[in-house]
Amino acid sequence: MERRLTAILAADVVGYSRLMGANESGTLAALKTLRADFIDGRIAEHQGRIVKLTGDGMLVEFPSVVNAVACAAEIQRGMRDRNADVPQESRIEFRVGVNLGDVIVEGEDIFGDGVNVAVRLESIASPGGITISGSVRDHVGNRLDLAFEDMGEQTLKNIDRPVRVYSVSLGQAAARDMKDAGPMLQEQPNKQRPSIAVLPFNNMSGDPEQEYFSDGITEDIITDLSKVSGLFVIARNTAFTYKGKPVKVQQVGQELGVAFILEGSVRKAGARVRVTGQLISSKDGGHVWAERYDRDLTDIFAIQDEIAHAIVEQLKVKLLPQERKSMGQAPTDNIEAYTYYLRGRQFLNRHSKPNYHLARRMFAKAVELDPRYARAYAGIADCDSFLSLHYNVDVGIDSILANSAKALELEEGLAEAHASQALALSLGKHYEEAMAEFEKAIALDRNLFEANYFCARACVAQGKLDRAAALFERAADLKPDDYQSLCLLVSTYRSLGRDRDSIGAARRGIEQAERELTLHPENSRPAYLGAIALVVLGETDRAREWISRALAIDPDDIMTQYNAACVYSLLGDTDAAFDLLERLLPLVGPALKMGWIKHDSDLDPLRSHQRYQKIRKLIEEG
Repeated sequence: MERRLTAILAADVVGYSRLMGANESGTLAALKTLRADFIDGRIAEHQGRIVKLTGDGMLVEFPSVVNAVACAAEIQRGMRDRNADVPQESRIEFRVGVNLGDVIVEGEDIFGDGVNVAVRLESIASPGGITISGSVRDHVGNRLDLAFEDMGEQTLKNIDRPVRVYSVSLGQAAARDMKDAGPMLQEQPNKQRPSIAVLPFNNMSGDPEQEYFSDGITEDIITDLSKVSGLFVIARNTAFTYKGKPVKVQQVGQELGVAFILEGSVRKAGARVRVTGQLISSKDGGHVWAERYDRDLTDIFAIQDEIAHAIVEQLKVKLLPQERKSMGQAPTDNIEAYTYYLRGRQFLNRHSKPNYHLARRMFAKAVELDPRYARAYAGIADCDSFLSLHYNVDVGIDSILANSAKALELEEGLAEAHASQALALSLGKHYEEAMAEFEKAIALDRNLFEANYFCARACVAQGKLDRAAALFERAADLKPDDYQSLCLLVSTYRSLGRDRDSIGAARRGIEQAERELTLHPENSRPAYLGAIALVVLGETDRAREWISRALAIDPDDIMTQYNAACVYSLLGDTDAAFDLLERLLPLVGPALKMGWIKHDSDLDPLRSHQRYQKIRKLIEEG
């Protein structure tokens, strides 16, 4: 059985039976002409393949989610123009649904849940409209001149789980402009849903070392509110771009496009904690709600729950039964395990090799204190995943799978665990299973940076570069200050021949890599990824300086050496590049596996050389 992940477009003629009843031959002739003169051409232009035709509709698959939505928008806009002078009762109009999903391939046909969801999405679209799934919305990002309205989670006929659905607004441009935008949004707030940003709570303990605790409480409140389908919540990484900056509530509200801002403070002293919170209208700066909690530290989960419920009550949001149940669940009843977990999360978010090791120790201590702490097991798996992928640390794929499986056993809906399990599977080249796990992670938490970032890396290894670019873009949207997604996007764009986009990503990537080098001068990763971006910008002297710095920081690191080879390749220093690649051959790290060598455009200048063919042969022979 062959399976693949694909973008599926389902289209259906509105009122087909009525049209056929009124004029059967005329309707059939009109549809045939419409396909020949307009629709088939638009599909071909966007690299689509018509899978099957029914009397009143069609099923089409695309290799790119962006192409699928762009094609749907062009068709619906074109139909509006064609119907402008046609009487309402004689118009041919389509409903269109687009989904990204796993399909079963049999000959020229495709089947499976991915197809079924697309068909059900089409059935709830308005005449002349387009509905898409949440996974499609996430991958499109803001690369199309379209606006999207969140319709919330919908129960679709014969689909066993609710699906997040968006409608595509064809008559207006997307709210953000890439050049002028502040912190990027994942989606536009829906007028029917209250919108809120939770800014990082201030640490009032007088001890900078307690920063992890106030950050952790902020993140958990964001997580709790994000579970409420009737509320639009800005993602954690976007909200945290305001950390440590003097902010004006009305300005933040305008930049993020939200109606309300929650801000607060945390003071932790011994076994006591004081948490304050205030909900502010970004329209006029007025206080909607404020409260102060003076409690024992063991009550911290109750405080978080009370704040979340207060926000929901003040904004008059109706909770679904499963949301009411999940909001009250504490992740652990061991407060010491919780503080270790928060400390681990702080180290994990710093994204460097020493910090991954420190984070792992914190998560392991949390598990020791509470063996049923699902998120701590997922944290261990995340650390091992990053160490394996970024620094070639041999942590063992089976170990990552075991920890992520344990987390899922304890908490099935934990997106982080699905993402870590997917990464381990992709490192083992079990791509079909990996992609299914990635889709589960993104469906559970569309704002999870790791799921999008890891999935992009897996797509590069498979040569699915269009999809990889979309995922890296999504990861960069979710975490605007992340240099990794931006710098890897540079190489991906170059491989796709998107040189103009590559330059834009390189400029943004360099800015963030410089920032990271200042904060963590012991980390070679921003230096070697930034060096490749500098080559793309034509700053060759600076690129040599950065790659020399990376090799000086961590001369024995496999990933540093591999990326140094890529930089030398781009600079035309072929001997230096080959010397490094051949030095790496006995180690055969992830960077030298066939997927990377085969699809890495940074090595293009080496491919015609005899030494390159020798390296390829040795890798293929294992």
